[in-house]
Amino acid sequence: MTLRVWSRRRRDKTPHLSGASARLECAQQPVRESLNELYKYRELLYMLAYRDIKARYKQSVMGLLWAILMPVLIVMAGVVVRYAYALASGKPLETADIVGVAVKAVPWAFLVSSVRFGCNCLVGNSNLVTKVYFPKEIVPMAAVLASLFDFAVASAALLILLIALRTSWSVYLLWAPALLLNMILLAAGIAMVVSAASLFFRDVKYIVEVALTFGIFFTPVFYDVSMLGSKGKWLLLNPVAPILEGLNACVAHQHSPQLLWIGYSLGFAMAVFFGGYFFFKHLEPAFAESV
Repeated sequence: MTLRVWSRRRRDKTPHLSGASARLECAQQPVRESLNELYKYRELLYMLAYRDIKARYKQSVMGLLWAILMPVLIVMAGVVVRYAYALASGKPLETADIVGVAVKAVPWAFLVSSVRFGCNCLVGNSNLVTKVYFPKEIVPMAAVLASLFDFAVASAALLILLIALRTSWSVYLLWAPALLLNMILLAAGIAMVVSAASLFFRDVKYIVEVALTFGIFFTPVFYDVSMLGSKGKWLLLNPVAPILEGLNACVAHQHSPQLLWIGYSLGFAMAVFFGGYFFFKHLEPAFAESV
């Protein structure tokens, strides 16, 4: 079933609500009912994500190579930084250093992609947002899901690199799925916030671009927190930092991540996700008036 046909059927079945009546219904709608409704519209989520993926690679010369281009550039920049640090400290550049940068580059690229595409997703789907009734949070979630596809492609390339570098494997690798789930939760929460905010304040997208451009310098992607000594702990207040450091620990160095900071990051991600969800639902009735 195509998106156009699906939209026409839903538009015929459910009238579009706006204004005070929509606000009242949204406010009275229980959270459980909202989640059930979100589940019912899961097919639309998949279709929007598939459409975004298809549009991203349609008539593309490089094809799926675009999914690994940004992580590759981050790894190359990180290797230069780590090599400069090795020369300055008199220590050799080890394979674990390269592995650490590569392992952190892929999830960071996923976060950047999710927030960037999530920021413009409602504005870019204005016809769907204003003419069809459905849970609008599906749109930023579809942007995150499409970025997750890029993440899967880049992860396959990362796996090949790890095998080529003869990286050791340990039981601590089991931490990786939990850490990545934490990152997905955080990305989805941020995407909902910026997507809703960008409808009312169009300069939000510029603020997001600036934050993403310079955010990498305040996040341990090119470097490790331990390289900053005792002051490195302040960087861990960035909720992304414990996730990346945890991946570095369990993959590159084969030891457990710092549980205290992982718990902090998980709590922050949950707060952003649920806070972003309620923020999004609060503003949803006014979307049609602001597009």
